[in-house]
Amino acid sequence: MPGDKASSRLHYAWIVAAVTFLVLLTGAGFRSAPSVLIVPLQTEFGWDRATISLAVSINPVLYGFSGIFAAALMERFGIRRITVAALLLVGSGAALTTLMRVPWQLHLLWGLVVGVGTGAIATVMAAAVAGRWFVKSRGLVVGILSAASATGNLIFLPLLAWLAVHHGWRMVSLTVAGAAALVTPVIALLMRDRPSDVGLAPYGAEAGDTPPPSSGSPIGAAFGTLGQVWRSRDFWFLAGSFFICGASTNGLIGTHLIPASIDHGMAEVSAAGLLAVIGIFDIAGTTLSGWLTDRWDSRWLLFWYYGLRGLSLLFLPYAFGSAQFGLPVFIVFYGLDWVATVPPTVALASDLFGKQRGPIVFGWVFAAHMVGAAVAAYGAGAARTWFGNYQAAFMTAGVICLVASGMVIRIGRQPWALQPAEPLAPAPVASGAD
Repeated sequence: MPGDKASSRLHYAWIVAAVTFLVLLTGAGFRSAPSVLIVPLQTEFGWDRATISLAVSINPVLYGFSGIFAAALMERFGIRRITVAALLLVGSGAALTTLMRVPWQLHLLWGLVVGVGTGAIATVMAAAVAGRWFVKSRGLVVGILSAASATGNLIFLPLLAWLAVHHGWRMVSLTVAGAAALVTPVIALLMRDRPSDVGLAPYGAEAGDTPPPSSGSPIGAAFGTLGQVWRSRDFWFLAGSFFICGASTNGLIGTHLIPASIDHGMAEVSAAGLLAVIGIFDIAGTTLSGWLTDRWDSRWLLFWYYGLRGLSLLFLPYAFGSAQFGLPVFIVFYGLDWVATVPPTVALASDLFGKQRGPIVFGWVFAAHMVGAAVAAYGAGAARTWFGNYQAAFMTAGVICLVASGMVIRIGRQPWALQPAEPLAPAPVASGAD
């Protein structure tokens, strides 16, 4: 039995963390699939890249905003139920794309259905698991779960690109659906909502530790916090810079590096390998960034991260002209910077808006990140359609990263005074065991 208290050698929290890592890893694979579908869909249906990129842009918007409300649903119905529902959405949406014939079906299935599903199996899930199951080693667990996205790209991107080349884009969709179907029973069997469900305390909890109280209205708390920080200049600097972060990572490079590489004569599998290698440096860069965030001013870290990213994107059009030297240089510098912005942004949200409200503020800042990703995903595809290449998109992204560098250095050092959260009634307990 999962809750057997006799198995003291391995706390069940680590099993939950391992299962969560598996879900986040496969979720990263789901989100990486559109980048290998753009060229095959263009070839088969004759759709231009702006049309295809519209579906890709819908996905990150829903991915960003659904995560905020997924947290409320997890509070009400439990992590396991919401995760299973999300995987079923992803699987069904991906499978049905094999039957599509017109662009609106791509927008509906890959944009809306898969976007909502992947939004529930993202950072919000990692935060919920770490917060509920761990007292000791919580930071380590968050770091490990954050690395799942990079690991997922490493595993899935080359495989999906190979399938698209040798077996067609429909096999990519079926592989995503199959992966979701394989992970679903693992979640149903092994995931538990809280340590108390298996008769345990959180890992590392001491006698005086008590779990945080349940919120009767997490959605109300989310909108209430937004209503207060709306007037803060620092909030807009954080949200605006993270909007640019999403535009210059998930939206531009994550979606269009493979098609841009193909435009320059590179095979699709090799192009996917480039994006996967970026993931390797991403793991190292994010880990180092977390270490630096504990020791240096987060504003100056973000200043350098955005500045160096902007310079690397301005260099990218020239890197394609020197693939043997230029592209490796771009991959190293850009890869180290890919999500290095996350630890200092999270730290600033907590420092400025408090430990209680900071995570909620970061949720809204992350939503801005995904809106930026959506704008760039569509905008870069439209630029490719209008101009015949991606140079304008890469140069624009480089310039706005330099703008973000100037924004973050202006973030204040004084905490923003928020009204304390009102006490809320405990959420109703759903019937049946989670």
